[in-house]
Amino acid sequence: MDPDDSFDYLFKVVLIGDMGVGKTCVVQRFKNGTYIEKQGTTIGVDFTMKTLMVEGKRIKLQIWDTGGQERFRTITQSYYRSANGIILCYDLTCPESFMSLQRWIDDVSKFAVPNVAKILVGTKADLVEEDGGGGQNHCQNHDDDEADNRSGSTPAAGGGGAVTGRCRRRVDELEAEQLCRAHAMLAQLEVSSKTNVNIDTIFHELAHHLKRHYDELGHLDASGAGGGHKSTADAAFRLGYPNATNLSARWRRCCNYYA
Repeated sequence: MDPDDSFDYLFKVVLIGDMGVGKTCVVQRFKNGTYIEKQGTTIGVDFTMKTLMVEGKRIKLQIWDTGGQERFRTITQSYYRSANGIILCYDLTCPESFMSLQRWIDDVSKFAVPNVAKILVGTKADLVEEDGGGGQNHCQNHDDDEADNRSGSTPAAGGGGAVTGRCRRRVDELEAEQLCRAHAMLAQLEVSSKTNVNIDTIFHELAHHLKRHYDELGHLDASGAGGGHKSTADAAFRLGYPNATNLSARWRRCCNYYA
């Protein structure tokens, strides 16, 4: 909803995860409703904004799409400090990207405010063979992805990964659920930027939580996290978060859509 400069609440959201998992495709699908088959690699950090209607209020999200390469990790860490929400992304067809999540979570714990709102997102659901049979994992490791980018080739379908054809699921849903619960995340989602499955749900769920928490808190603390109501955001007041364990939940495909 435009114009983006009209809002009641303002929150900062950061997407993190390994290179090639499809973070940029998620953002582009959400922001513009588009999917680019051959998406280039994010260099450093990209920024966009979108305003949602939640419970009759305009929620403006500042969305920071970070590059997943190791050489950008220090730059990425600086964006955690003022984040209200963190979206941790991994590729359902590449187990290495899921295994790397612990390092990303450690960074969040170190640099973000305590109990920052987090959502776990498994990308490229359109490439997964749900029956678990016969499929072959076509995913290259991240070093190969980086080599492809240096040579000028571009990622394939699903957004940001060197994947061809349909792949067998390589990350067990139960493992993702356990990680979600262990770190008190708000939700576990499996999404597809290509087929537009659950993309809007990521941001609507996060916006709902942030607004609800802001309304329930009734005061602002000194945690240093950005965000808040329009009347206070311009004055650079800051908002923190309580423990989100009791909000931990798991969303499958075709989960509730928040308008």
